[in-house]
Amino acid sequence: MIKYPFLETGATIGVTAPSSGVPGELHKLLHSAMKSMEKKGFNIISGETAWTQDKAKSASAKKRAEEFNEMMINDNIQLIIPPWGGELLIEILEYIDFDNIQNKWVLGYSDISLLLLAITLKTGIATAHGTNLVDLRGEYSDDTTAMWQSVLATKERESILQHSSDRYQKEWQFDKPTPFIFNLTEQTYWKSTVSDKVKLQGRLLGGCIDTIRHLAGTPYGDVHNFEERHIKGDSVIWFLENCELSTTDLRRSLVQMKLSGWFDNCSGILFGRSSANTPVTNYTVEDVYIDLSEELQIPVLYDIDCGHVPPQITFINGAYAEIELDKGRGTVLQTFN
Repeated sequence: MIKYPFLETGATIGVTAPSSGVPGELHKLLHSAMKSMEKKGFNIISGETAWTQDKAKSASAKKRAEEFNEMMINDNIQLIIPPWGGELLIEILEYIDFDNIQNKWVLGYSDISLLLLAITLKTGIATAHGTNLVDLRGEYSDDTTAMWQSVLATKERESILQHSSDRYQKEWQFDKPTPFIFNLTEQTYWKSTVSDKVKLQGRLLGGCIDTIRHLAGTPYGDVHNFEERHIKGDSVIWFLENCELSTTDLRRSLVQMKLSGWFDNCSGILFGRSSANTPVTNYTVEDVYIDLSEELQIPVLYDIDCGHVPPQITFINGAYAEIELDKGRGTVLQTFN
């Protein structure tokens, strides 16, 4: 069984940086995000790590883990949202107190997805892959991003439906600020390796492939044990996004995941839009998707709303999902059972 947290109105958010903190020159972004959340009715408790950054991390591994562990057992905190991702979250895993993970939401993406996936695989508690805190600093959120709150306020045994975005952001335009942070200029169009109409069903697992691939073969990435203990009989739908990998590095990572058994019980794979996916000679990312789809004999959907090219749908690790693609448009129905 999967255990689902529930976000109540007026909840208190714990802000901690298990990966990168916010350097001094960007503190205004974090202040702005916190004020924005307070206007929405949330309370904020901030840790020290959110405000510090040196040598590619907010603090030492032990300090980062200690602050996260404290927020996890603090009954006054109902939701944990890091400021953003980073590079070296993997350093803290051995210090995380997985035996005392509480049934409360942790929300984020990028390097944070490593912690999210580890928590769900180790404990069976659902985690939320979606927006980070800094990108909630606008006057309001676009329709896709804004769904994070409704998703996290979904009750057990109920369902929540999300739709693909109308437009996405190709690049940051800091000289053209918008009330909802992102510059949504490009037409969203989901694609598939098999057909322009696809239906998938299964349990969601995933994150940023740059980071979660490093869980394979460790005690924090035991997918088979998770399947046996928590989702007996259900297949897995993987949602993945590529931050910085070339096509050959992406391919190597996917093969490693396959050889580790992560795709043994997989009904489909979703890939987010990416500004990376750099071709090597004439080996393109579409080639990667086709190779994977043919090897596993499953549909691969790509250019979906997930990851570093916003906006993004809020995907819940562990939730039962029905994914539909119909001529470029997508829907994600998640049921908390």
